[in-house]
Amino acid sequence: MTISMYCDSLYIGGKKIKPITGAVQTVINPATEEVIGEAPVGTIADAEAAISAAREAFDKGPWPKMEWRERANILQKFHDALIARKTEIVNLIVAEAGSTVAVASAMHFDMSMDGFQYFIEQIQRREFIVPGSVSVHPSWTGGQNLGSTVKVYEPLGVSVGITAYNYPFFLNIAKIGPALAAGCTLILKPAPQTPLQALIIGEIAMEAGLPEGVFNIVTGGVEVGEKLTTDPRVDQISFTGSDKVGAIIQAQAAPTLKRVALELGGKSAMIVCEDADLELAAFNGMMNLTNQCGQGCILQTRQLVHNSIREQYLELLCAMVSQMKIGDPADPDVDMGPLISAAQREKVLDYIEKGKSEGNRLVYGGGIPEGLDQGFFIEPTIFDCKSNDTTIAQEEIFGPVLCVIGFDTEEEAINIANDSVYGLSGGVFSKDAGKAFNIAKQIRTGGVLINGGGGKLNPTVPFGGYKRSGIGREYGEEGLNEFLEIKVIDFRGA
Repeated sequence: MTISMYCDSLYIGGKKIKPITGAVQTVINPATEEVIGEAPVGTIADAEAAISAAREAFDKGPWPKMEWRERANILQKFHDALIARKTEIVNLIVAEAGSTVAVASAMHFDMSMDGFQYFIEQIQRREFIVPGSVSVHPSWTGGQNLGSTVKVYEPLGVSVGITAYNYPFFLNIAKIGPALAAGCTLILKPAPQTPLQALIIGEIAMEAGLPEGVFNIVTGGVEVGEKLTTDPRVDQISFTGSDKVGAIIQAQAAPTLKRVALELGGKSAMIVCEDADLELAAFNGMMNLTNQCGQGCILQTRQLVHNSIREQYLELLCAMVSQMKIGDPADPDVDMGPLISAAQREKVLDYIEKGKSEGNRLVYGGGIPEGLDQGFFIEPTIFDCKSNDTTIAQEEIFGPVLCVIGFDTEEEAINIANDSVYGLSGGVFSKDAGKAFNIAKQIRTGGVLINGGGGKLNPTVPFGGYKRSGIGREYGEEGLNEFLEIKVIDFRGA
């Protein structure tokens, strides 16, 4: 598969705009280290232009004032234009993010399009003016007044979406869908490692005929992000990334009291009870280890297994992982591709060494796969951990490193699961559905999958986390509400 995408322009005010400096960066395939394209590098001045365009479009343009169904029609055209270029976009996801073909198609693309379609449909059926109370009370001038109250949902304003490199296309659409559906104007800042998946969306948005300034894309580094998160003309920030960066963004937004939605890290626990379907649990354990080469905030990388089946689980898990093919994800037979960069691989290797030095038993992997010297590959790595206190069980590694931890009682498993600064996802495996549900209720996390769950994102329900895993929710009615203001109008009749 040969991908070549060269773009020298940002998308600001409905037009292609070259960065002030004209600077471009090369984008490489993390599996082959070959150059697959070039992308513009934005500056603070470019961010300033994007903010001005988005502010003008919100304050004076037609977008926030449109009737909901009219806005939905334009977004449907945008959605359908993206669908029409699925093959091209999936190939780009594989080449730029290192995703396997199957995951790029089903998870990066199809699930993001399902989510976009959900928001388009929701704004067509949802009531944005909601009747409140009706009352009769004495008038100051005599007689009776008839009073009534309505609740009105209105677009919040100018939004900034900042996304991560692990699921770039999916995360970009997760910002675009609800923000534009709500009537906001949006500035998207993609991760520096994966700019092309944002820029192709900008190209398609122009073809779909979005009004000028409604959707803008600015690339760049930390200084561009800081401009976007501190400018008083920006009303809201929706960020996906690490908890450390999320805390910085929250601090930057605080002086101007922006609304902030943060979808952050995770170190989620998967509890495997004594009566679990062991093969099903191990298969899910393997997928949580290897999906997107372990670069996923939602992945359940602490696997808490009842001590009576712990060794059996480890043997089965290792046997399954050993059958996985690692290599260039453009090959449809490959099950796991590379990490995003050499720097990320070094970070993961450092964690593996830390895991060994702290006395955890390495039972599988731990190094660079034989014969894969080109590209940023790493072996799926499984530790039998001595306790939940070890570094590799507490910190988000963002690579294919798994900690298996034993327990003896349900109470102990719940305590271990909750012994984390994160709370994004979780899992419970048991043939006793009632017991699994009771355990799920006690885990302090934003979502729990029982026996693997339904297997795909359900855009009708909210997604988000507790503790350092974030603030706010994406998807569902709650996800749209992140981009809406509530106004109460109280009036009286004659």
